[in-house]
Amino acid sequence: MPIVTIQQGPRNVEQKRELVKRVTEAFVETLEVPAESVFVWVQEYQSENWGVAGKLTADR
Repeated sequence: MPIVTIQQGPRNVEQKRELVKRVTEAFVETLEVPAESVFVWVQEYQSENWGVAGKLTADR
């Protein structure tokens, strides 16, 4: 049972729906597992909750 965790900034529900669909398809094709066995978790973080190159993304 593959479990995929995607950490990202906020996206709309249509984008997340498409992302989950495509990630699942990639696992089904590559690992030859049934789609029902692929779990995809989307964790979203506001820009003030993560940083890049020593700065909060909210400050960029």
